[in-house]
Amino acid sequence: MSNKENHNSTYRFDRIKYFPVSFLAICLGLIGFTLAWQKTEQILKLPFIISNYLLYFSIIVTGIILLIYLIKLIRHPEEVKKEFNHPIKLNFFPILAKLFLIAGIIYPGLNLTVSKYLWWTGVIIQFIFTIIIMSVWIRHDKFEIHHINPSWFIPVVGCIIIPIAGVKHFSPELSWFFFSIGFFWWLILTTIVVNRIIFHHPIPGKLIPTFFILFAPPIIGFIAITKLIGLNPFGNLLYYFGVFMFILIIFQFKIFFKIEFYLSWWAYSFPIDALAIGTLLMYHETGIIFFKVASWVIVIVLNSMILLLIVKTIFAIKNKQICIEDAD
Repeated sequence: MSNKENHNSTYRFDRIKYFPVSFLAICLGLIGFTLAWQKTEQILKLPFIISNYLLYFSIIVTGIILLIYLIKLIRHPEEVKKEFNHPIKLNFFPILAKLFLIAGIIYPGLNLTVSKYLWWTGVIIQFIFTIIIMSVWIRHDKFEIHHINPSWFIPVVGCIIIPIAGVKHFSPELSWFFFSIGFFWWLILTTIVVNRIIFHHPIPGKLIPTFFILFAPPIIGFIAITKLIGLNPFGNLLYYFGVFMFILIIFQFKIFFKIEFYLSWWAYSFPIDALAIGTLLMYHETGIIFFKVASWVIVIVLNSMILLLIVKTIFAIKNKQICIEDAD
């Protein structure tokens, strides 16, 4: 083998070494996009179905990403351990649970048994990560206030997702158990994050897209509690607070236009997925035309955003801007 071939081979393996766990955010954005399309087809009664194809695409992409990360785990376990001990990257590992939970929401109409197994797998993984990560938070000796950002919501949001399909698969008491964990930890983390944003140095540009995560928990909370007890004033409170946070963040559009592309851009996707699904549910429950129009607008924006993110990601991979060693 020539020196050039040796160099290329080594470089490819080096890229696997620096393959970040944040790639899971792509999987989350795509599976959420699939669910948003499925609900759009059902609630707006579209004459065509593309969510099944999106589901296959999401499964393929997720399979590829998980396989590459498994190779990284086998070849470079020290790098995986380093990510797990990182105060920010740690929060991306529980995305794995959300992938199963959201797939469990998608599947009841396709195969109820598959949905049940997916949901239970997600519940178990979510519970394990919740205990592990919260234990790390409690026992840590390395976290500082500048480490906190909206990505810290990721480990607890999965608990709020559980009731959405949980009402079909098990006693509602289990769903209430997880909803209570997610809801109260969301309140705690919101207080800490807002304190960090207002009273400390600005969040680094690379993490600015995570601001979109701020409106995801209340929107998902609205969906979950509506599935548990139907449309209710508390659910409405969560939905409208989430909508306000979305509007507030959109008004900061100038800061989003200034940042270059990072994988963190995928933080735009899942919250918009959730907003689309929540607004569709609001239309389904109330029949108010405003929510139907709003649903269409959000779905159109969501499609444009997902397309942009896919194109940007492909170009970033091609130009070797991803899977490189972090400065931190």
